[in-house]
Amino acid sequence: MPVEHDAEFQGAYFSIEIDGLTLAFFTACSGLSLEYEVMEYKNIAKAGTTKTTTKIPGKAKYGEVVLKRGFTPSKDLHDWFKTVTDAKDPTPYKTGSIVVFDRTQAEVARFSLLNMWPSKMSVSDLNAGTDEVMIEELTMQHEFLDWT
Repeated sequence: MPVEHDAEFQGAYFSIEIDGLTLAFFTACSGLSLEYEVMEYKNIAKAGTTKTTTKIPGKAKYGEVVLKRGFTPSKDLHDWFKTVTDAKDPTPYKTGSIVVFDRTQAEVARFSLLNMWPSKMSVSDLNAGTDEVMIEELTMQHEFLDWT
């Protein structure tokens, strides 16, 4: 029997907001992660008899975020990707969020991303001999993740 709290995440879907505007909705999202490099600090007592290693957190590493959805005619994501590709100035970073909605379209979680930019866009293989839906995929890089 599912826990009542889990029910709100069944059938959830996701959107990406950039600078406060909802740009697109998605059916899959991966890579919302934060990991710290582990630094080891070695200690030796004055007498040299006791040796210990202390592990401390180092630099933060953020996973690349991958969003997937059925193919749409919308060019918004392509236009954002092209802006980064064509940039003559430094990378045009954006601030945005991955917003998680439940079945009633109520927001249940928000993952805010800082200095994000699209690093890859792809569409599933084209095959006239199958009934599969075309899938659009967007990969984004970012420098900070805040779960609110």
